[in-house]
Amino acid sequence: MVKSVQDMIDYMDNLTYPQAVSTRAVRPLRMSLLVPRTTQLKPAILYVPGGGFISAEYGKYIEMRMALAAAGFVVAAAEYRVIPDTFPAPVVDGKAAVRFLRQHAAPWGIDPQRIGVLGDSAGGWLAQMLAMTNGETAFEQGDFTHQSSSVQVAVSLYGISDLRNIGAGFPDAIQRVHQSPAVTEALLVHGPAFGEFAGATIHDSTEKALRASPIGWLSGPKPPLLILHGSADTLVSPQQSATLYQVLIAAGSPVEYRLVAGAGHGDLHWFQPATIDRVVAWFRQTPGAPVTASQ
Repeated sequence: MVKSVQDMIDYMDNLTYPQAVSTRAVRPLRMSLLVPRTTQLKPAILYVPGGGFISAEYGKYIEMRMALAAAGFVVAAAEYRVIPDTFPAPVVDGKAAVRFLRQHAAPWGIDPQRIGVLGDSAGGWLAQMLAMTNGETAFEQGDFTHQSSSVQVAVSLYGISDLRNIGAGFPDAIQRVHQSPAVTEALLVHGPAFGEFAGATIHDSTEKALRASPIGWLSGPKPPLLILHGSADTLVSPQQSATLYQVLIAAGSPVEYRLVAGAGHGDLHWFQPATIDRVVAWFRQTPGAPVTASQ
């Protein structure tokens, strides 16, 4: 009888993947890695955390990341620039993180042809943006630009697909919040009021809001995308995910959408084995996606 043995997983933290350079400062952005100790080439997944566009605590969601590592994936988790930095800084950083993984594929046994992305909430927005802008050169800045930043598969958990209507279908009190120039999506796109600039709402420039939204990047082929959203989410409307799914289906893109009954925004539903197993299965089984050697 063959005994099933779990591979060891090595952990590394505080890797610097790009340097965010401004006029008078250089800020390192950090990444951690979970690397299964195996000899074969391994697919990789980049996890980008949510945080309402104001934080990017890349140490979160260890339950999901460990499950993916146990399934044979190299799992990177990366922070990225948030407010007061404005769009496209988070997308530039996400693409830099993908290029970093490809540049350093050899020492960690990564198959550079099989890199996926996973994110929740604002991280779901970023995961969608990385998937929807495959092949776009406008966001390629920083190190290793000779490497591709394209991802082969993506998962978005209660993510944001359209910055213009994050609260779609919610009560009027919440709608008023999203009409404010102080709400985080407005700050992401326009920046804070300062000097002679009085601030702007997300609706003050449809062009800017769409460019900063996954739903604004519909042309061209897309990688397989799994979209999960909670039916009881009161922060990001489930209509966000449903609408993106509908337009991608209409375009013939490989996409799956599941509404998780009773789940709120980042609550315990998302940490249960059933949800985690669903995400792991998507990465392992989706045609064209990373597939582990043990499958």
